[in-house]
Amino acid sequence: MEELIISAQTEEKNYWRDLWGYRELLYFLAWKDILVRYKQTTVGIAWAFLRPAVTIAIFTIISYKVAGASPGAVPTVLLVSAGTLVWSLFATAFADAGNSLVGNSSLISKIYFPRLLVPASTLAVSFVDFTISLAILAVLMVWYQYVPDIRLLAMPLFVLLALTASLGAGLWMAALTVKYRDFRFIAPFIVQIGFFASPIFYRSDKFHGVERLIYSLNPIVGAIDGFRWAVFRGAIPLYWPGLVISAATSIFLLMTAILYFRRTEKSFADMI
Repeated sequence: MEELIISAQTEEKNYWRDLWGYRELLYFLAWKDILVRYKQTTVGIAWAFLRPAVTIAIFTIISYKVAGASPGAVPTVLLVSAGTLVWSLFATAFADAGNSLVGNSSLISKIYFPRLLVPASTLAVSFVDFTISLAILAVLMVWYQYVPDIRLLAMPLFVLLALTASLGAGLWMAALTVKYRDFRFIAPFIVQIGFFASPIFYRSDKFHGVERLIYSLNPIVGAIDGFRWAVFRGAIPLYWPGLVISAATSIFLLMTAILYFRRTEKSFADMI
């Protein structure tokens, strides 16, 4: 028994060493995904602007006309823009990571490398899209003469929170999709439900007390709220208990996803 434990510990240590040793493959896969995303498209990089811009326009109108939103301290279009950009980062990363193993089946079935690199590499495309689309928010803030303050330095932390949640959810979806192909149809449904369950075109402070704590179990709630707090000079107060819950949920999601991914990884080449 002791020998089995030592062997398992050694194998796990070697895996993480291999993960670092194959880091150049991670860069290659990420760069390949970026090229594929933009190389053979009609409008190229403009898609990174068009998709969030259209979404922002539609939900700003809905917020004004249907939900009865008022500009308040922060113009509604800025609130919707911030929520849309963070959500798009999560949704794109989650969808790409979830489909990554099946999409690279020929590579996985031929050579050995830590399979964790495949879904991890897909985050690069989502982050590039997010970075480009930040220009939309920047232009709107210039238009409304809304200048951020020192809190802006905390913005990368909330972007990291969104990426952590997307990688955790994506790893679960990627591993399950290899074994159960119908999970490919479940992912869009999860994204659709998550869109309305996240504070994209409304504020999360509409919920109070226990309701808001439960609502914060959605990890993107903390990411969006924190992003808005950082960008809009704290005009939208940061709900710290909710942020802690969202961060804990993201970390838990990622850790359990890695454990399940590692447990099923050896069978990927046979099942894919």
